[in-house]
Amino acid sequence: MTSKLKEGVMQGVFTLCACVSILAVALICIFLFANGVPTLFKIGPLKFLLGTTWKPGNDIFGILPMILGSIYVTAGAILVGVPIGLLTAIYMSKFAPPRINKVMLPAVQLLTGIPSVVYGFFGMIVLVPAVQAMVKSPFFKTVLHVKSGKGMSLFTAAVLLGIMILPTIITVSKTSLDAVPDSYYEGSLALGATHERSVFYAVLPAAKSGVLSAVILGIGRAIGETMAVVMVAGNQTWMPKGLFQGLRTMTSNIVIEMGYAADLHREALIATGVVLFVFILLINLCFSLVKGGKDYA
Repeated sequence: MTSKLKEGVMQGVFTLCACVSILAVALICIFLFANGVPTLFKIGPLKFLLGTTWKPGNDIFGILPMILGSIYVTAGAILVGVPIGLLTAIYMSKFAPPRINKVMLPAVQLLTGIPSVVYGFFGMIVLVPAVQAMVKSPFFKTVLHVKSGKGMSLFTAAVLLGIMILPTIITVSKTSLDAVPDSYYEGSLALGATHERSVFYAVLPAAKSGVLSAVILGIGRAIGETMAVVMVAGNQTWMPKGLFQGLRTMTSNIVIEMGYAADLHREALIATGVVLFVFILLINLCFSLVKGGKDYA
């Protein structure tokens, strides 16, 4: 077999793989929108998206509590995960000695492979009792004026998701920092900057595109997570009432009720999936606009 024939065969294989990937995404989009959009208009877009009551037995489908729940939990996870993950990546890339990196890198990779349900068990056994005890402490009642709270709450879900997105943020950010040419760092040192200032003011801005990618991947992981959130968030369908009160996210609502849903109830859950899908598209669009604007600048 000649080299040109081999190249042609491999090119055909690569093209086929690309077409299969595109077809899979297209089929998912077609299924979601073909089944969800008609239901959205059947219920009423405003009633469905802005309704505050979810009672499938009475044909009342308002997903605003779940939308806000997803936004709050994701925002909390980003507040927890991004600073810790980014600083860990900077430490591993520019400060940690090789001996420590040999231990930390496998540990981060191990976190990536832990199933969501294991994180959920960790949250139920460790985080939920700890948060429950924390809320009942005199400091919270007298100083922070937290009169009531639960272990299964927005706070617990945000902390757990923040831990879950750490491997993604650390790995992608570290790769981006390692890819910055050494000339950036050396040039900053030559101008009289310290090691710390060279890292934070020369290397880190040069890796901003990769860091933004890490944040977006973390947001996608957090907003799409289901099992761990189901196990620690409380899953109440009312409007979120506080940091230490239970809530339900869109993904939790789908996985909890899809097993017994039928007719309009099932269609409403699919429409919830459409809303979630649109959220992910908007996040990616915003990321592309921000990244494009910064690259242009």
